[in-house]
Amino acid sequence: MLFRGPLKNIMRGTRGGVSAGEGGLTGGSNGDAQYEESTITRPSRGVEEFFYSMRDQTGLTILDLGSASQQNVNFITNLGHRLYAEDFHQLLTESFGQDDLAAQANAGSIEFFLKQAFDYPDGHFDGVLIWDSLESLGPALLAAVVDRLLKIARPKGHMLAFFHADDKVESVPFQSFRIQDTGNLQISRRSMHKPAQLFNNRSLERLFGRAESVKFFLTRDRLREVLVKV
Repeated sequence: MLFRGPLKNIMRGTRGGVSAGEGGLTGGSNGDAQYEESTITRPSRGVEEFFYSMRDQTGLTILDLGSASQQNVNFITNLGHRLYAEDFHQLLTESFGQDDLAAQANAGSIEFFLKQAFDYPDGHFDGVLIWDSLESLGPALLAAVVDRLLKIARPKGHMLAFFHADDKVESVPFQSFRIQDTGNLQISRRSMHKPAQLFNNRSLERLFGRAESVKFFLTRDRLREVLVKV
């Protein structure tokens, strides 16, 4: 396992890459250590299409924003790819507090957060697993994060993001996502929180308007899986 950045980055997640053949997870928290509430396994067209886009390729670089999971490390490195991981939710709370949308609107704080979370060269990643991270972001921070993600992903690369399909709910689960295989996900509910904003298909198309394409898959647990081609 290779790490990058100061010790605090190691303690909150995996700031280095894991290549095929390394496979181990050391330092930082392991999201597989416990499932706090409930765990389900279900098919995922988004995951299936995300990895299908990488078929017959090896040596790609993937960013996982769902923290360092040994299960995801094993799956991705066994495909022959290199994985970087970041506990995005933990970093968000450390930087702005819990659901503090006023703090998320501060331009200086946004710039500092982007340097902490996405200090990578443009076009560095062939794929980004965003999961449900973007629902916690207020409008100003959301726009800045999406803009940065579109820059650090290479052209023709893919990003996978999840959004709750019911745009009238007052609280949504914060979940962990573990890749079972190329078509199935293990999903664990960790807590409930009030989303900063909710989205429909039209608003998501606007959010990723600079991307080449946006594809939607609605799941049985009413998650909208969004596959973005950069």
